[in-house]
Amino acid sequence: MPVIAHRRRRLGIAAGTALLTLTVAGCSGLGRTAVGPITYTTERDAVIMVNSPSVKGCHRLAPAGAKAVDNGTLVDIILYRTRDCTGPGTTYLPRSFSDVNGTSALPWRSYTTVH
Repeated sequence: MPVIAHRRRRLGIAAGTALLTLTVAGCSGLGRTAVGPITYTTERDAVIMVNSPSVKGCHRLAPAGAKAVDNGTLVDIILYRTRDCTGPGTTYLPRSFSDVNGTSALPWRSYTTVH
């Protein structure tokens, strides 16, 4: 009898682990965010912080754009000169890094996350 009870217990633990894994995997795509802040400075020296933006889609910066960006999130981002995350002149900004535009460079106007 003890051998059968031991097998049932191990089978129950394995089934519970598999169910928990499937549950976590199924819910992982819901509401995923780039944990942490993206802080940027506009052309008029206003400092704006966006905390934990979604990892999906294109995110617009202030209408005038940004001259400096600090990526404090746990994911990398790509900065764009356009409002719709397209076109040339992109900048890849790894997590925990900052980037500052030169005085003659166009401002960044949007970003996407790399995940």
